[in-house]
Amino acid sequence: MKWLRQYGTSNAGRIRLLCFHYAGGTASMFRTWHTLLPDVIEPVAIQLPGRDDRHAEPPYESMSELVPDLIDALTPILDKPFACYGFSMGARVALALSYELRSRGLPLPVKLFVASSAAPALRLPVRGWDESDEGLAAYMKELGGTSAVVFDHPDLLELFLPTVRADLKVVGTCPVPEREPLTVPVRAFAGNDDREASPARMLPWGQETSAEFDLNILPGAHFFTDAGTAQMLGAVTKDLVGVSAG
Repeated sequence: MKWLRQYGTSNAGRIRLLCFHYAGGTASMFRTWHTLLPDVIEPVAIQLPGRDDRHAEPPYESMSELVPDLIDALTPILDKPFACYGFSMGARVALALSYELRSRGLPLPVKLFVASSAAPALRLPVRGWDESDEGLAAYMKELGGTSAVVFDHPDLLELFLPTVRADLKVVGTCPVPEREPLTVPVRAFAGNDDREASPARMLPWGQETSAEFDLNILPGAHFFTDAGTAQMLGAVTKDLVGVSAG
């Protein structure tokens, strides 16, 4: 299926972990997770259009268009317990997906993991998407996570920017309505040096749930250090192994 990437053995775990990448990112950011998580957890990475092997498809520019199509793609694999992990833009996509699943009476994730994303309740403006190409490129450099090769080759950067801009527009134009919080427990991960999604800016993610909320502060900035990533995956493992055992 064009939306899904399973880098390990498919249908192997007792619980699926749906993984959502950052703006301009690809599913390949999760390509090694099957080697870093126990067999009970089956990571499934989501590949949005407009990138990598879906580069010929136009990227989405609004959450209201993205989420219904995403649900159509995911429904066939919601046949076992699942959790959601979203990084940066992916955190907002995972949240919007969870609310829409609730509104449709479909299965909800057993846990929502969100990383490097300021809490929606703060209603902070999203930078980059409505700026010039130069401004957007500068914002990307500030966040990190984009290979220097992209910035060193203007033709490559020109190809890359429209997808990043569209992804950021998805989040930047997504309304944050007043609504009943989810009953899904949430764990948030913040880099201790992240100015964009600082621990203080991630703390209000707790408003999105009436269940348990935890905030883990990790080494790194917007993108965690290797040690921070290891700590994060350890927390994910502990939570989901506990759910699976239960």
